[in-house]
Amino acid sequence: MKIAKENIEVKMKIPGAVIRQRTDFGDATGLGKISGEYFSLSAGVDTTPLFIGLEGNQCQCPHWGYVLRGQITTTDARGNQETVNANDLFFWPAGHNVKVNADAEIIMFSPQKEHSHVITHMIEKTKK
Repeated sequence: MKIAKENIEVKMKIPGAVIRQRTDFGDATGLGKISGEYFSLSAGVDTTPLFIGLEGNQCQCPHWGYVLRGQITTTDARGNQETVNANDLFFWPAGHNVKVNADAEIIMFSPQKEHSHVITHMIEKTKK
């Protein structure tokens, strides 16, 4: 799920402040500690080979985030694709791969235990 900033409802607007809120933007029930992450990614990066060996050969961790710049496409287990662009908020449910279409910087919030497992797996893949 993604939503562009201009499509998020303005809840309050006063001089010096604009507050936008999108409710029901994913569910973190039972996921424990959350990590904050900043990713700088080059065009052409594709996580598919890095996720081989994980369940379904995909990242099994949900992520909530914001695209500072660039463009990224995710693909889920059914082959459904979604592209996020600069200024989009996003929610990527568990079970996805990522392809960077244009140099990107993103901020993500992820369940710490699950995403640390995925990151460790990717590190091991790059050593082979």
